[in-house]
Amino acid sequence: MKHKIIVTCVSLAMTLLPLDSALAYSHCNRYGGSTQHSYGSTSHESAYGTSTSHTYGEGTSHTNVYGGSTSHNYYGGTTHTNAYGGSTSGEVGYGATHTYDNGATAYHPPDPYYGYHPPTTYYGYHPPAPYYPGCYDCGSTAGAVAVGAAVGMVTGAAIASSTASSQSAAASQNAYAQGYTAGATTANTANANAAAANANAAAANANAAAVNANMAAAGATGAAVAAGSYSMGQIVSVLPAGCITPNVGSGTYYLCGNTWFSPSYGAGGVYYKVVPTP
Repeated sequence: MKHKIIVTCVSLAMTLLPLDSALAYSHCNRYGGSTQHSYGSTSHESAYGTSTSHTYGEGTSHTNVYGGSTSHNYYGGTTHTNAYGGSTSGEVGYGATHTYDNGATAYHPPDPYYGYHPPTTYYGYHPPAPYYPGCYDCGSTAGAVAVGAAVGMVTGAAIASSTASSQSAAASQNAYAQGYTAGATTANTANANAAAANANAAAANANAAAVNANMAAAGATGAAVAAGSYSMGQIVSVLPAGCITPNVGSGTYYLCGNTWFSPSYGAGGVYYKVVPTP
């Protein structure tokens, strides 16, 4: 078989040699997998039956060994279909939608967006103190008196201006401090909200993973369930044939032979748990 694969790959390579201008090639590995590439498109098939393909401008798709598939669009958006028929589609900013194999759907909205926070308030320019030029005839007595009066007026004005400037600066500093504190409080609140949203999303993902694990365990024990072998607390995804629904109290129960089941609902749909006789 190995010699046959090698001969096939060599023959294909010799066939593609004249097509060098087409920028295409093919490759086979020793385990039976193969890879093909042409301009703008690449595909790969493994020896186990999985396959992956990518086309420029369109997107990428993958099929796993169990029959599930995943595809991603070039312009955004990803879709996954599992082996049981359920599918999940999501895109950034639009949320995610899951369809169960029984036709039920569930929608998860996108994470909230916390808007723009403006900068702190800007307090305008404060001009310098006024400049007063020299005087004429300052050497005479009258000039000296005039100079003294002028100096006194200037000194008083400067003191008044300095006091007003100090009060204005103090008021500006207080207002700035209040604005900064308010901005920091708002930013801390936004960060706390974002952290809470992330924690909620993580918890939701953990719950979904637990439900998927339970469903997988139920599917794995399907053969044992079909054969009628049950244990207390066991969870199954489908009931065996021939079950009846007795009228017991206010709950819903299924009696299958000598085994009682109670239905429950989760992220993966309805499932059934083995319970004691009600």
